[in-house]
Amino acid sequence: MKTETLIDMLARNAGPAPRAMAARRLYPAVAAGLLASGCAAIAWFGLIPWSLFSTPVPWTKMIYAGALAAATGWWAARLSRPAASAARPRMAVVAVVFAMATIGLLSWLSEPADGRLTALLGHSWFSCPPTVLMLSLPALAAALWAVRGLAPMRPRVAGFAAGLLAGSVGAIGYALSCPEASAAFVAVWYTLGIALTGAAGAILGPAVLRW
Repeated sequence: MKTETLIDMLARNAGPAPRAMAARRLYPAVAAGLLASGCAAIAWFGLIPWSLFSTPVPWTKMIYAGALAAATGWWAARLSRPAASAARPRMAVVAVVFAMATIGLLSWLSEPADGRLTALLGHSWFSCPPTVLMLSLPALAAALWAVRGLAPMRPRVAGFAAGLLAGSVGAIGYALSCPEASAAFVAVWYTLGIALTGAAGAILGPAVLRW
């Protein structure tokens, strides 16, 4: 059979490609990862006191992580489509991180000089990044599965974006259990935990996302 004939047979009556396929795969993966990270955080570390929910403490973390999840999800979706430009979502990711860094810096500068180190390190700076990474693993597996079913042309970059998405989801879950109150703490240590998950995705990407 000639190649042209085979292509014609395969294409005949195929219909248009489904719309928003990336979103259809990524959204359930993100939802499953968020549920897993939230339940794991509460089971292992407990829920923060309800009184904290009337303060900006948990909301700052969740809004930052949620905004970053939206931006990195957009980026991962674009990287999963061969012909789509990823420049705008990549800039959105940078903008979210920069905004949180600015908020964290201003918050840190507003602290008394003798309290700045405590504001930056809190009580859990050493354990925060690996905890975010650990809580992000279910979301990382789900996000890589979602991207693998699409058509990523740059597996390492797509894996990095999927990892950042998973790290953001894990950070939302951790915010339910983390009592740290400083925006500077969030800007540094939460971001580092998310970046570690992104690095894990970048390492796994070439092997997992190759097609």
